[in-house]
Amino acid sequence: MERSGRPSTNRVDETVAKVKELLDSDRRLNFLDNVVTGDESWTFQYDLETKAQSSEWHTPASPRPKKARMSKSPVKTMLIVFFDKRGLIPKEFVPQGKTVNAEFYNEVLRRLHKGVKRKRQDLAQRWRLHHDNAPAHTAFLITSYLTRIGVEVLPQPPYSPDMSPPDFFLFSKVKRCLKGHRFNDTPNIQRAVTKALTGITPMDYSGAYEAWKTRWQRCVDAQGEFFEDN
Repeated sequence: MERSGRPSTNRVDETVAKVKELLDSDRRLNFLDNVVTGDESWTFQYDLETKAQSSEWHTPASPRPKKARMSKSPVKTMLIVFFDKRGLIPKEFVPQGKTVNAEFYNEVLRRLHKGVKRKRQDLAQRWRLHHDNAPAHTAFLITSYLTRIGVEVLPQPPYSPDMSPPDFFLFSKVKRCLKGHRFNDTPNIQRAVTKALTGITPMDYSGAYEAWKTRWQRCVDAQGEFFEDN
C-alpha cells in the first residue's frame, strides 16, 4: 500500500484483516451502496503547478527554463465534504479561526444527517459513515452521537490514505483543478473549489466506489505490502 512510513507487522496484519472483512461483507451485502464517506482538507490561495501543468514544448536548442522556487500560500481555506456513490451530499468550508475539533465536527455531522435525510431519503434509516481515524472523528462525543442516531461507522484501516475515497479521489481531483492558479482571497478559493466540485460527475463518484473495492483487493493480494498507485 502507498503509505508514509512503515507500520509494524501487527498493524499490517490488522489492516489486511479489516480489509478482508470489508470485501467479504460487500460481496455478500453490497453494503457500500449505503456508505457515505467524507473528510476535510486544506485548499490554498496558491499551490504549485504539477509537473504536467508546468511542462512546455521546447526545441533541443532551447535554453533550460527558469522556475522560481515557490511554496504554498499561507492563505487557505478548509473544505469539508461528504459523498456517496451517487454524488456529493453536503460540502462546507470551515469558518476562518475555527478548529475542527470534536465539538465542531459534531455540528458538521448533525448537518450531514439532515443532508442525508433530504437528499438520500432511501438511505435515511440505514446509511453508514466512513471517515478516517483523526482524533476529532473518533472522540467520545462523536461516537456517542452516531450511536444515538443509529449510524454505524465503517472502519478505516490504519496507515491507509490510499484506501480512503476523499484522499485518492475527490481531494486530488479538486486540487488538480486549482494547482498553478492564484486566487485573490479566501472567497475566490472557495468559489474555485465549488466550481471544481460541480465538474465531478455521478459516473466519477460511482467509479471511485468501484476503485475503492479494487484497492481493498490489491491490499489483500499484496498482504499489506507496499504497492505503487498507477
